[in-house]
Amino acid sequence: MTKEKYLEDLKDIKSIMERSSRFISLSGLSGVMAGLFALVGAYLAYQTVYQQQDYLSYRRADMTADNIIQLLGIAIGVLVLSIGVGIIFTQRKAKKQGQKLWDSQSKRVVINMLIPLVAGGLVCLILLNNGFIGLIAPLTLVFYGLALVNASKYTLSDIRSLGILEIVLGLIGCQYVGFGLILWVIGFGILHIVYGIVMYVKYEK
Repeated sequence: MTKEKYLEDLKDIKSIMERSSRFISLSGLSGVMAGLFALVGAYLAYQTVYQQQDYLSYRRADMTADNIIQLLGIAIGVLVLSIGVGIIFTQRKAKKQGQKLWDSQSKRVVINMLIPLVAGGLVCLILLNNGFIGLIAPLTLVFYGLALVNASKYTLSDIRSLGILEIVLGLIGCQYVGFGLILWVIGFGILHIVYGIVMYVKYEK
């Protein structure tokens, strides 16, 4: 009995230390929803770039100024919806755990994610301005992956693995530029859904 009580006390201490040093209220459901939004956004982007073209023939990307503006609008829409739903689900989970949504741990997560994301956003705008459109999709994966790896020190360790996979996909996309949209679907869509389900089953169910 003494040994079992000792082990139980160690588990409690470990849990308290984890709660005080890491933001553990991230919701797996928010990852699933972000993945679904990304898939819808990718479909809309595909229709914008390859509009009115025969699916059975060779397709050429139609990158006019109007299409680029539409693509930016789609990307911003996906981002806003993903962040909004993420906040809602994460706030719900934090409330169940008796934690605050915005505390020192969540601030660290946000700050460490914003640094690579802002840098990546500026790089993509520079590439867009100089006509290197094909590199934008894979580089968003690379910088997003770097943001996840950077923030994983202050939240669930599973995020680090997701970040590494995003970086790998982005680097592949930089080598094979024509597959950027497909890899974007895999990285922001499918991986988010898979990891969201895994995190939900592992930490919330």
